[in-house]
Amino acid sequence: MKKDNYLIIGGTGKTGRKVVDSLRLLNQNVKVGSRSSIPSFDWNRADTWENALVGVDKMYITYQPDLAVPGALQSIKELVRLAKKNNVKKVVLLSGKGEREAELCEQAVISSGMDYTIVRASWFNQNFSESFFLEPIQQGVVALPQANVQVPYVDTGDIADVVVEALLHEEHNGNIYQLTGPTTLSFKEAIQEIAKATERNISFVPISIETYVAAMKEQSIPADFVWLVEYLFTEVLGNPMVSEITNDIQKVLKRKPKSFSEYVIETAKTGVWSGVKEPI
Repeated sequence: MKKDNYLIIGGTGKTGRKVVDSLRLLNQNVKVGSRSSIPSFDWNRADTWENALVGVDKMYITYQPDLAVPGALQSIKELVRLAKKNNVKKVVLLSGKGEREAELCEQAVISSGMDYTIVRASWFNQNFSESFFLEPIQQGVVALPQANVQVPYVDTGDIADVVVEALLHEEHNGNIYQLTGPTTLSFKEAIQEIAKATERNISFVPISIETYVAAMKEQSIPADFVWLVEYLFTEVLGNPMVSEITNDIQKVLKRKPKSFSEYVIETAKTGVWSGVKEPI
């Protein structure tokens, strides 16, 4: 029986690398779509896309840095056009829960004529250990806006498992899944859990979005990333639907999603949150 060939775009990222690992454990044919792979795939170089698509049956798309950024929609439309031209049969798209701009990118996939599954994820657990919350946690002071918004953080391992199921099984064609964790937490509550698990004194300071944006600009953080963070904290966290909990992970995987507490206990053991040595 012929095996399908899978292209995992963003195959070295938070969810993509776990999708790659799972498919390889299942002895599937997998190509990693990244700037360092051969052939390479670079979102900033459209001339690399078609070579990466040669011989591909199914693909998983994660867009960097986020589907909400200017230019993402045009890139997704062009990639989908090339995929269709190269006889790709199915697309699984990682999207953002509560992001209006991301939903425009979803429509490009939905109207492509290929089979598809849309995976809308809530904010990742791993934002606290692999992304922009990590350094403040290590330093012992986390200052963030939208301090009281309740977010059902979802684990990237659960996202990857849903993506693998969607890629492998046709029963998921045409579905939009919204993936969340089983409970909601505010930023303050999340930081308190991490402090307890690491036995460290980590302070949480609520600040305004204006103060947060100004601080990023002072640190010479690239303008496009500042724009994205401001968008996420205003448009996404400002949407009441961000707090909604779904059972789609349980529906697809026939098991409960990983809780934030389970994630924190596991991650604390790695030492990533140990931080700078505090004075005795």
